[in-house]
Amino acid sequence: MPQTPPFSAMFDSSGYNRNLYQSAEDSCGGLYYHDNNLLSGSLEALIQHLVPNVDYYPDRTYIFTFLLSSRLFMHPYELMGKVCHLCVEHQRLSDPDGDKNQMRKIAPKILQLLTEWTETFPYDFRDERMMRNLKDLAHRITSGEEQTYRKNVQQMMQCLIRKLAALSQYEEVLAKISSTSTDRLMVLKTKPQSIQRDIITVCSDPYTLAQQLTHVELERLNYIGPEEFVQAFVQKDPLDNDKNCFSERKKTRNLEAYVEWFNRLSYLVATEICMPVKKKHRARMIEYFIDVARECFNIGNFNSLMAIISGMNMSPVSRLKKTWAKVKTAKFDILEHQMDPSSNFYNYRTALRGAAQRSLTAHSSREKIVIPFFSLLIKDIYFLNEGCANRLPNGHVNFEKFWELAKQVSEFMTWKQVECPFERDRKILQYLLTVPVFSEDALYLASYESEGPENHIEKDRWKSLRSSLLGRV
Repeated sequence: MPQTPPFSAMFDSSGYNRNLYQSAEDSCGGLYYHDNNLLSGSLEALIQHLVPNVDYYPDRTYIFTFLLSSRLFMHPYELMGKVCHLCVEHQRLSDPDGDKNQMRKIAPKILQLLTEWTETFPYDFRDERMMRNLKDLAHRITSGEEQTYRKNVQQMMQCLIRKLAALSQYEEVLAKISSTSTDRLMVLKTKPQSIQRDIITVCSDPYTLAQQLTHVELERLNYIGPEEFVQAFVQKDPLDNDKNCFSERKKTRNLEAYVEWFNRLSYLVATEICMPVKKKHRARMIEYFIDVARECFNIGNFNSLMAIISGMNMSPVSRLKKTWAKVKTAKFDILEHQMDPSSNFYNYRTALRGAAQRSLTAHSSREKIVIPFFSLLIKDIYFLNEGCANRLPNGHVNFEKFWELAKQVSEFMTWKQVECPFERDRKILQYLLTVPVFSEDALYLASYESEGPENHIEKDRWKSLRSSLLGRV
């Protein structure tokens, strides 16, 4: 089977497909074009356009864009059912006396479509109905045919099963980490401070910590399916008279787990800064995290960078004026400037484009790393989805919108497939993922204990927190 090109090669700067898969008139079989770019079409026509025949195979950009966006209108298993029906009926795969020569021409194309689907959207096949349809169509392709197809089908199925097994294992690890997480305050109550570890005792080198953070980021990014970006925003299609096909729990758990990691890292940073009793130790911790953040920026790990800055800007940390007075903040000011939200994060977006360009021409795996500030990526996709209708007034699917959506998601797909070049340190990773962190209330309490309240509001809050969290008056 032909190898598929990398995602970065799929879209040009306009967001449309690079290889014009059909030179058509403005209207062709329910599909509408402008300058050979598909703008809209009826759902049925778009499904027909997905299915190959003897003389035609859909462009890869179209396959990705339609499989990504179609779930706004129907379940993947419903689409798979329609695809199977069209393949079987139109290509006469159900006819035992059918033209064997035609079968030899169409079978590799159908198999290639199934392979692209299973490689790019493997999580669709956690649904038993999807797997049944896949096996049925694969069986028809290989029935009575030479060994080549059977071997290719076997490879496709084995690869899919490996991906789904890895996902299940990853979700088990996440569940285990979640179930063992505790509040750092409880640990402080039961364990003398003198024998507690902090992050510098576990990893004294800020560059090494930045590398281990990049490990966590890339592993968690890798498990996010492209469809999760769309499924996060699905709503009932107004032209769909059936019950809402997405009334079941949205399949966005890996995306949510990644957002939770960002929040955890922010709270971990704030905890590590607020915990030390001595001012000089708190100042040292702040400078340590500034160095970690700088190295994250150099690596292209913008998500960890932003999480660290967010943790350092939390009120319990930023109010520690005596501590900050002992810190050389010039390097931190530069980092804050890079991630400044003004002008729609202009500085960050410029840095991200630079990292993306570096990645395209990279000579080493380290230069390929691009880890975007994830919450902003989701926000961009959300506003793109909200800003344009899924359907045009004539009922057609607004495919122009989905080219742009697919362009953004395909760029993410390229970034998430990068192998982390740094050596793993299990001890540091274990600490980052499992060490207890303070809740927001516990952070404030630790902050007030370090540098006393400055006004009546803070004094009242301090008393309240001491009472509720420590049982002291």
